[in-house]
Amino acid sequence: MLLLRFLKLPLLVIFFPLYWCTHSEQPNVLFIAVDDLNNWVGFLKNHPGVKTPHMDRLAQRGVVFTNAYCSAPGCNSSRSSVITGLRPSSTGIYANGHDWRKMAATRNVETLPDTLQAGGYKTARGGKLYHAHTLRASAYEGNLDPEPWDSFFPSRNLQLPPEVEPASWPVNSNKNFYGGRYDWSPLDIDDSEMGDAKVVAWAERELAKTHEKPLFLAVGIYRPHWPWWTPQSYFDQHPLEEIEFLDEPENDLDDLPESGRRMVRKRWDDWIRANNQRKAAMQAYLASMTFADAMVGRLLRALDDGPLANNTIIVLWSDHGYHIGQKHHWEKFALWEQTTHVPLIIVDPRNGKAGTRCTQPVSLLDLYPTLVDLCDLQRPTHLEGQSLLPLMKSPDRSTRRGVITTQGFNNHAVRTERWRYIRYADGGEELYDQQNDPNEFTNLANQPEFGPVKKSLVTMLPSKNVKPPARGLD
Repeated sequence: MLLLRFLKLPLLVIFFPLYWCTHSEQPNVLFIAVDDLNNWVGFLKNHPGVKTPHMDRLAQRGVVFTNAYCSAPGCNSSRSSVITGLRPSSTGIYANGHDWRKMAATRNVETLPDTLQAGGYKTARGGKLYHAHTLRASAYEGNLDPEPWDSFFPSRNLQLPPEVEPASWPVNSNKNFYGGRYDWSPLDIDDSEMGDAKVVAWAERELAKTHEKPLFLAVGIYRPHWPWWTPQSYFDQHPLEEIEFLDEPENDLDDLPESGRRMVRKRWDDWIRANNQRKAAMQAYLASMTFADAMVGRLLRALDDGPLANNTIIVLWSDHGYHIGQKHHWEKFALWEQTTHVPLIIVDPRNGKAGTRCTQPVSLLDLYPTLVDLCDLQRPTHLEGQSLLPLMKSPDRSTRRGVITTQGFNNHAVRTERWRYIRYADGGEELYDQQNDPNEFTNLANQPEFGPVKKSLVTMLPSKNVKPPARGLD
């Protein structure tokens, strides 16, 4: 199958899998993708009252990359970047309607599961790994590539099991946002009825088995993606009276260029504030985070209780961050810290670095080359990320790196250990000192004394910017 898939590629590329190492000592991989999970997780300590105990314990088992960033703050562009190892600016995949399976730069590319499968792994996937959502029936399949997977759930051509819905929705009464699915409500159901729980139950069975080959098990957890319909018990853990909002200046948008203000879902914020829904919406997001954490906990218990416990790498990541009212924004699709900063943990039981934190900026684009190195496979030549293995071995080493996040054609953010620089396609700029202004209240881009900082950061912007397709491919 792999050979047929790459018939259009050069002969050298077709045949290099034949001499990859596939010995029995290769580690298994548990690859956990959590959808729309922002940087509030407990182990990053960015927001009070968050309850993610299982992820927090996982962080004590491996290396936490405290400054990890998505390559794009949207499901499709981020996930296609992870799966192909290519930047959005190199592929032209900027929007959820840009189907990577049809784009010239990616339709024949060797993906992460392709590489692992050709390297001797049994590849198994359940839940959302590629772009998918629950707005309509066809979106449950999403931009799924079924070819490089030996096992799957719920089926070969579906990513998501059926969504559990309230009897009548939208519960928050607003039908204007995503057809009423930008909604929140507790559900009077057991965890087992949730789609994520069904995905996790399948993964638990995979983790309880012995496998003839090393296992690459990719599990996508859909919450805390909207709608925030989650069992009542998780809402109960976040009482409304304990919900805290960061005090933000009312004029926080005033120093943004027009291109930055256009990214704000201000109409959503206006409705939420006018209807006194801020705490209720945040409660629902926090409840959904805690539910997702419970699903992670089940996966970890199944791994620890099963035959693969001593030889399994664990990778936990989120496709992008999420704004819960910061800068009057409720969504992703922007270039600020809250929507680009993501949780990232890598546990390798062979390296003895449990409980380590690395502060160097890294990208989700780095996951593909990192797994290739950890699994002792030959690295495809097209990968644009950097392996994190050197940082896993020496977390304190300085890289002086700037990582890139892209939102739409020629709109980029550069994040270094101290600075965030944003430049939009129309020339608009933002500059934030993350060390002294972590909430990004003050845009320094127009202050002359920071000209040298901007000049340095500009050199890190991608030189290649592929134009998007003339029309969406959804």
